[in-house]
Amino acid sequence: MKSLILSAAALALGATLQVQASDDLAKKHLCTTCHVVKGAKTIGPTYVDVAKKYAGQKDAEAKLAEKVKKGGQGVWGQVPMPPNAAVPDGDIKALVKWVLSAK
Repeated sequence: MKSLILSAAALALGATLQVQASDDLAKKHLCTTCHVVKGAKTIGPTYVDVAKKYAGQKDAEAKLAEKVKKGGQGVWGQVPMPPNAAVPDGDIKALVKWVLSAK
């Protein structure tokens, strides 16, 4: 029973650390060059705007992960988002989950 409680606590702590680390992860991969969490739009949309746009869409994580990896244009205007092929898939997945949780 103790090991079950400790495992649950470790998982919860890991999830908390992952969310806290996402801002650093976004900076590490230069996402913050074009995006901010909230406030005035810079080059790309704010993370809050992205979260609102994709709220409730079952395929949002997969769709956004592909867009981050391959780049895209036209959804938020004519400024293209460059591909981020060098960013590890695990980091992209963590970043997308974090962006979709933005409020």
